[in-house]
Amino acid sequence: MAEKLRWGVLSTAKINDRLLPAFAKSSTAEVVAVASRDLAKATEYAAKRGIPHAFGSYEAMLADPKIDAVYISLPNALHDEWTRKAADAGKHVLCEKPLTVNAAESEALVAHCRRRGVRLMDGHMWPHHPRTAKIRATIDAGAIGPVEKVVAAFTFNLDGLPAGNIRMQPQAGGGGLLDVGCYTTYAIRWWMGAEPLRVYASAHYANGVDVGMSGVMVFPYGRTATFDCGFTHPLRTHVEIVGTTGTIRIPNMWIPDAHAGFEILRQDGDFGLKTEVVETPGHDQIVCMIDDFAAAVREKRECYPNPDEAVKTARVLDALAKSACDGVEVTV
Repeated sequence: MAEKLRWGVLSTAKINDRLLPAFAKSSTAEVVAVASRDLAKATEYAAKRGIPHAFGSYEAMLADPKIDAVYISLPNALHDEWTRKAADAGKHVLCEKPLTVNAAESEALVAHCRRRGVRLMDGHMWPHHPRTAKIRATIDAGAIGPVEKVVAAFTFNLDGLPAGNIRMQPQAGGGGLLDVGCYTTYAIRWWMGAEPLRVYASAHYANGVDVGMSGVMVFPYGRTATFDCGFTHPLRTHVEIVGTTGTIRIPNMWIPDAHAGFEILRQDGDFGLKTEVVETPGHDQIVCMIDDFAAAVREKRECYPNPDEAVKTARVLDALAKSACDGVEVTV
């Protein structure tokens, strides 16, 4: 078996605790270090989670030749800076989504990592779950006809919208569009298999960030997609892919349960429905993502999905943000 990829975790952010169990389960990965700006904090963090080494600065961890790759879980506004520094140190990078806070940064960052010869992946997990490939195969087989419309939602209640929460801080790259709208936008592009021509969005704001947004994307040949995202509604994580002869409904697109199911719905008579349930059990999508990343490093090829996907998503996010701010339709 190939040697495990040796990982360093850059920051002690809360989201790490969603990733670290998957790193432990992966046969391709070994977390060997964690870094904080405070050595005592890093040392305590490492001891509690069984991580062998702790660093009191990000720079010190990046300089360690015994680390092959880093997972960056810093606030959105710091992704660009520290991904660049990691690439300059020769480290492969798995960066929390969104890759950066705008398309120009993302495009330049992808180019920078390519020049440095390191692999780069943003941390969207759902493309790596086998369910996603199964849904694509179902669509490609003609089960619902050509895709005409996609509806996507990712919302959760951020109780009280506290200004101290990183998601509520504009200087950190907060806001619902970047936090969860990146999921809906990416998925719409993915299932439509195309880029939108123009978008229109409406949002409401608190503390200088968008906390709820809804919008429409217009695609070639009159196809459309709709979405909503943000922090002011209960947890909703569904996607609906509408074809000419049927619909695929995915109730938990972003965080699959153990069954990882989806439904194929077909009209039966005027107002009836026939429902077929398809399941893809037994997979941890975070482990799948980590293993896919390791394979790209081992095989010296770009990651799948290609990091250009993050740039394309960012272009749409930029257009949605402008549309919501100005109250007009925006060309992508």
